[in-house]
Amino acid sequence: MSVEPEVSLDTIRQSEKDGALNSGTNTDKHVPTHEDFPDGGLRAWSVVVGAMCTTFTTELCLFRYVNSWGVFQAYYQTDILKDTPPSNIACIGSIQYSLVFLPALVSCRLFALGYFHPLLLVSSALLVTATFLVAECHEYWQFLLCQGFAVGLACGGLMSPTTALIAHWFKRRRGLAMGVSAMGSSFGGTLIPIAARKLIPKVDFPWMMRIIGFILLVGLGLSNLLVRRRFPPVTTSGGLFNLRAFRSPAYSFFCASTFTSFLGIYTVHMYIDVSVTAHGVDENFSFYLVSIANASSGLGRYCAGILADRIGPMNVMIPFTTGAAIVTFAWPFAVNKGRIIAIALVYGFASGSSVSLLANPVLEVGDATDVGQRIGMLMSILALGGLAGPPVSGVINTRTGGFEAVGYYAAQMRKFSPPPPAAPNMVYGPWMNYW
Repeated sequence: MSVEPEVSLDTIRQSEKDGALNSGTNTDKHVPTHEDFPDGGLRAWSVVVGAMCTTFTTELCLFRYVNSWGVFQAYYQTDILKDTPPSNIACIGSIQYSLVFLPALVSCRLFALGYFHPLLLVSSALLVTATFLVAECHEYWQFLLCQGFAVGLACGGLMSPTTALIAHWFKRRRGLAMGVSAMGSSFGGTLIPIAARKLIPKVDFPWMMRIIGFILLVGLGLSNLLVRRRFPPVTTSGGLFNLRAFRSPAYSFFCASTFTSFLGIYTVHMYIDVSVTAHGVDENFSFYLVSIANASSGLGRYCAGILADRIGPMNVMIPFTTGAAIVTFAWPFAVNKGRIIAIALVYGFASGSSVSLLANPVLEVGDATDVGQRIGMLMSILALGGLAGPPVSGVINTRTGGFEAVGYYAAQMRKFSPPPPAAPNMVYGPWMNYW
C-alpha cells in the first residue's frame, strides 16, 4: 500500500466547497472533497494506531481520577499523606482532570499553526517525567504539582490535537477511524485500574508508578513515530476563541448540549462501586465494575464508528445517549451483583458509543484544515461541565443520603444531550449526507 502525499493548501482551496460551514475562517478556503482524503492505506491507519496509543496512555494517567482515583485516595490517606485532609487529596485528581480539556484552546491553536509535533514531543516528555517524579513525592505540594498540574497539562497537550489530526486523513470512514482510536481509552480504563490495585501491595507504590512510567514511554514513543499531520498549517481568524463559529446554530447547539451531557456523564463511573457497597456488595467485587463498564465501552466505540459512517454521527449519538440516560436513572435501583453487572455492561456500551463520536459532528462542518480551533473550543466548554458535574452529584448524595436523586440528576443532564430531533435542520442537518 502506498503512502499518500501531503496535499498542498492550493489544492485544498481549489476543491469544491461541498456545503462548507463558514465558521469565521478565511473565506477562500474550501472543504476538501472525498477524493482528497486517503480514507485508508498504511499511512492513514498508522496515524490511527498512533492516536490509539495516545488515548491509551492518557487514560493510563487519567484513570486515577475518573475510574479508580479511590485506589490512590485510599493509599494517600493511610500512608504518604495520612495527615492531609481527604478533601485536599481529592483536589489533586480534580485539578488533573480539569486540565485535560481546558488547555484545548491553546493546544488546538498550536496544532492549527503547525506546531503539532513539537507540542506532542514536549507533552509526551512532560507526562513521562511527571509520572516518574510522582514515585519520588513525599509532600502534598509535590503530589499536587506533579500528579495534578504536570500530568493534567501534559494530557491536555496530547488529547485534543490528536483527535483533530484524524480529520486530515479520513472522510467517508472517519467514524470508524475515530472509534478505533478511542478504543485505546477503553483498553487503558479496563486494564490499568486492575493492574494498579494488584501492584501496590506487591511492589509498593513507587515501583508501581515507575512501571506505569515505562509503559507511557513505550506508548508515547510509538505515538510520536506514527502520527503525522497531512495538511499544511493554516492561519484562522479570531485568535484562541473564535466567536464567529457560534454563528452556526448547529455548532452552538452541539456545544451547549455537550456541556449539559458532561454535567452527568461521569456520575455512574465515579459512584457505581460505592452505591452497591452501601447495599452489602463486597468491595473487592465492586471495584471491577468500572473495568467492566470500560471493557463494554470499547465494543460500543467500535460499533458506533461503523454506524456513524453509514447513517451519520448524530443519528448514532442521539439513541445511544438516550439509552445511557435511561440506564443512569435505573442504576441506583440495582442492589445486587447480577443487576449491577448488567447496568455496567449496558451503560459502558451506550456511553462509549456516544462519547467516542463527540468530535465527529465538529469534524463534519467547516474546513478540515482548521478543525483544531473548533475542537479546542468544544473541549474547553465541555471541560466546565465535566469539572462541575461530579461535585454536584456528591452534594446531592450528601443532602439526600442516597443515590436515587443522584441518578435522576445525572440522567436528566444526559437526557438533554445531544439536542432533541425537534430541530433537525438546525442541529444535525449539515452532516446527514451519509446514506
